[in-house]
Amino acid sequence: EEKLRRVAREYGIQTEGKDVLTVAGELADAMMEDYGMRRKSVTLVNRAPEKRRKVWEKAGITPRGIDRETSEMMHRTHMGVDNDWVSLLTQGLRNALSDGWGGSMIATEVSDILFGVPAPKPTMVNAGVLKKGQVNIVVHGHNPVVSEMVSKACISEEMLALAKAKGAAGINLVGVCCTGNELLMRRGIAMAGNHLMTELILSTGAVDMMIVDYQCIMPSIGKAAACYHTKMISTSDKARFPGMEHHEFHPDNAEEKAKTLVKAAIENFGNRKQVYIPVAPQEAVGGFSIETILGALGGTPAPLIDAIKAGKIRGAVGVVGCNNPKIKHDYGHVTLIKKLIENDILVVDTGCVSVASAKAGFKVPSAIEMAGPGLKEICGALGIPPVLHLGSCVDNVRILVLVSALADALGVDISDLPVAGSAPEWYSEKAVTIGVYCVASGITTHLGPMPPVTGSMNVVKLLTEGLNDVVGATFGVEPDPEKAAVFLTKVIEKKRKALGLDSRTV
Repeated sequence: EEKLRRVAREYGIQTEGKDVLTVAGELADAMMEDYGMRRKSVTLVNRAPEKRRKVWEKAGITPRGIDRETSEMMHRTHMGVDNDWVSLLTQGLRNALSDGWGGSMIATEVSDILFGVPAPKPTMVNAGVLKKGQVNIVVHGHNPVVSEMVSKACISEEMLALAKAKGAAGINLVGVCCTGNELLMRRGIAMAGNHLMTELILSTGAVDMMIVDYQCIMPSIGKAAACYHTKMISTSDKARFPGMEHHEFHPDNAEEKAKTLVKAAIENFGNRKQVYIPVAPQEAVGGFSIETILGALGGTPAPLIDAIKAGKIRGAVGVVGCNNPKIKHDYGHVTLIKKLIENDILVVDTGCVSVASAKAGFKVPSAIEMAGPGLKEICGALGIPPVLHLGSCVDNVRILVLVSALADALGVDISDLPVAGSAPEWYSEKAVTIGVYCVASGITTHLGPMPPVTGSMNVVKLLTEGLNDVVGATFGVEPDPEKAAVFLTKVIEKKRKALGLDSRTV
C-alpha cells in the first residue's frame, strides 16, 4: 500500500482520505494514459536527473507515449518513409526510452504494488531443485499473474492433500527464465534454470507439468516434451505453441485456472517413467529491490557513494540479457562477472544472467572471497554478495532508478557516473531495446554478439562513437568476455578520473 500511494503521488494523484482501491483505480487509469496519450512526455521520465532530461530535450528524444513511439517507428520503417539513417536511429532511441522509462518501469512498479516489493531471500538454483518424491511444476515466461496464482494454488491445503493421496510428498514449484525470477524475488521459489536449460530440465523426467505464458519459450518445446510424461500448458491468447494444451488465463479466472492446472499436474505424477536429476542445488540469495538496497544503506545512497569515492568499490556494472545458442552456455556471463568482481566492481544482474551467476556461486555472502579486497570489505560489512539479483528482464529499470538516485545525490548526470552495462550473450529483440535505453540514458553498454548493423559503417560508427556526442554513452562490441571485462573496467576508470577520483591504469 505504501508503494501504491507513493507511485500515485508521482502521477499527481491526491491520495489522502482515499481507500486503497480508489487510489489503485486512479493510478491504473493514469498509467494507461502513458500508452496512448499525446503530451510532452511519459510520466516517469521525471525520475531521471534534470541534466539527463535536458539531454533528451536537446536531442529531441524525450518519449511522448509508449504506443505512440512504437507506432511511429513502424511507420518510419515502412517502405518509402524515413530513409535517413540518423533520423531512423534517433527515433529508435526515443522508442527505447518509452520502454525503459515508460512501459517496463510501469510494469515493474505495478508488479511490486500487486505482489509485494522484493526483499532478499535465500533460495536454490539449477536443475537439482527438482524433487524426485514430489510433484514438480515448472513455470516459464514473463507474466507474474500466472506464476503468482499457480504459487498460491500449490500451497493450498486442498492441493497438498491431493498430492499426498496420489503418493507424492508434496508439491514443488520451480521457475525458469523471468517468471521464475519474479517468484524468486518475492517468494524465494527455487530456479531450475535459465533459457537454454529448458529442454535439459524436461529431460530429467521429473517435470510433471510446465506452464508457460509468453516470451523466451522455444517454439518446439512442446515436441521435445512429448518424449516424456510432462504436460505442457500455454496460458496466453497471444502466445500459442504446437503440442501444448491451452488454458487461457485472465485476471478474473486466474485463481481457478491455477487450481485446475495444479490438480492436473498432481494426477500426472503417477505417469512418470525413469527420473534422473543430475546435480545438487546451489544456494543463492536473490531479491534486491531499490527499496531494500537503500534500506541496507540506511535509506540513502551516501554509503555507496562514499565507498566509490574511497575507491573500495571502483564502480558498478549491470550485466543483463539472454543466453545465446551460439555461445557456450553461461560462459560469457560467468567469465565476465568473475573478472569484474575481482577488480572491485560491484555487479547487479537480471534475467537469465542472474541464474548463470547464481549457479556459479556468486550470489551467496561467502562469494566475497572471489572479489577484490575493496569490494570484499564493503560487501562483508553489509552481509551481501558481490553480485546482486535485481529481478527479471523487465526489472532492468531498477538499474535506471538506482543510477538516477546516485546521480541526483552527486549533482551530476548519469553519464558522469562510473557505471556501465553489459549483455554478453544477448539474442532477444527486447535485449536490443534494453541496451538502447541504457545507452540513451547515459550508460555505456557492452554487447557480446555483434548486432546485425555491419552492412552500414555509418550506423556502426554512430552506435560505437557518435552517440557519445548526443547522449554521453555508446555501445562497445566484444565477444571475448575477458576482453569485455577490460573494456568495461576502462570505461569505469575513465569516469572516475573525470570526476576527480583516483583512477587505475588498465
